[in-house]
Amino acid sequence: MKRSFYLKFLLTYLVFGLLSFLISALAASPMTKRYLFREQANNLYSEATLIATTYSDQNKAGLSEELINEQMKAVAAFLRVDIWLVDRKGRIISDSDSEKRKDQQIPDFDEAIPGGRRWTIGDYRGMFSEEVLSVAAPITREYFTGGYVLIHLPSRELRRSESEILAIIYRTSLILFLLSLLILLVFYFIVFRPLRSITTGAMKYAAGDYAYRIEVKSRDEMGYLAETLNFMSEEIGKADEYQRQFIANVSHDFRSPLTSIKGYLEAILDGTIPPEMERKYLQRLIVETERLEKLTGSLLSLNSVEQKGFLIRSSFDVNQVIKSVCESFEMSCQKKRITFELTFSEKREPVYADHARIQQVLYNLIDNALKFSGENSVIGIRSGLRGTKVFVSVKDSGIGIPKKDLTKIWDRFYKTDLSRGRDKQGTGLGLSIVKSIIHAHGENIDCVSTEGVGTEFTFTLTAADHEDGES
Repeated sequence: MKRSFYLKFLLTYLVFGLLSFLISALAASPMTKRYLFREQANNLYSEATLIATTYSDQNKAGLSEELINEQMKAVAAFLRVDIWLVDRKGRIISDSDSEKRKDQQIPDFDEAIPGGRRWTIGDYRGMFSEEVLSVAAPITREYFTGGYVLIHLPSRELRRSESEILAIIYRTSLILFLLSLLILLVFYFIVFRPLRSITTGAMKYAAGDYAYRIEVKSRDEMGYLAETLNFMSEEIGKADEYQRQFIANVSHDFRSPLTSIKGYLEAILDGTIPPEMERKYLQRLIVETERLEKLTGSLLSLNSVEQKGFLIRSSFDVNQVIKSVCESFEMSCQKKRITFELTFSEKREPVYADHARIQQVLYNLIDNALKFSGENSVIGIRSGLRGTKVFVSVKDSGIGIPKKDLTKIWDRFYKTDLSRGRDKQGTGLGLSIVKSIIHAHGENIDCVSTEGVGTEFTFTLTAADHEDGES
């Protein structure tokens, strides 16, 4: 990051600043020169025209040529220029610069100097040893051109002004460039430093350190991204911990029956178990095998529940399903002398749901109630319509669930008796499957329990008359 993104941005910024400065310098110099020469030429032409007009008027008034020359020299000194009066043939009549060029002939003089504004740059036909800006204005008298006023301004005066203006432009550009370095500071603190923290966090997460937290306190997109990554790391950490626990639980639940099966088979093979006792231990092997089969079935069922779109909905009587499931526990109830108390608000209670899955929910809840109910107890099952929902509850009078465990009973492989002493046949997946099925229907399930009193599970289903309102 330090050698790529930020360095690229810095180099791009410096190249941009350098190119901007060079382009400004290359463009400013000719533009400034052109502007200065054009404006100065216009000003000089105005002065030349004024002198030509004055000269013509003063000649009409009969003023002496000496007086005219003195005035012309005063103007030349003020403007720092050289003023010539020439006749139509190009002979210099008067020179403001001490008359040193008086009576000289201008080489290749053009008699057809236009009356419009005209200016040239150079040594003016070799008559100057330096570059000058020259303008010419005709002296007219009664629509007759009698001569010309030529004004020559040394270019060094304009170059000096040009240098001063360019110096101001360059200094201003440099100041703006230095001030724009604030962009780098803003970028560093607002973008690069938070991004570097986020990158560090991402590398930590990739290495498996989900406890690392990205410290970005800003309330902008960077802060939101950091919070999102922190939340993601927490969830991944939980999933990772759950995966380890899941594997440990599955391994434990598979290892116990496998160990028993292996032990019984080895005892039968090496003769430890006498032939007359083999049938008894083979029955135990069948029980352990059924336990493995039940665990495998529960895992497959849970995986199927978590897949989207697995539900096959239809309308059916949930009361009839309750009766059917209760009948399947007849033998278990007889062993513990447990009875079912069914309370239905209506004889039929049609619902719109997946028949097989709701049957599985009822089976797991009733099986759970039987498992933790004492002998000679009653399990109450109720159903009733409230608004658009049918409420179904399964209530036992068993040992109850500790308050601290109520939020954990939906976790896979969780058992309230962590020693697994009370329920060695349980897989710890029943309630997890129940919750997944109910939530897949878009419904809710709740649990109320008191230790030593009993536990009641209540879930909702959509009434069949209202299935059109459900998606």
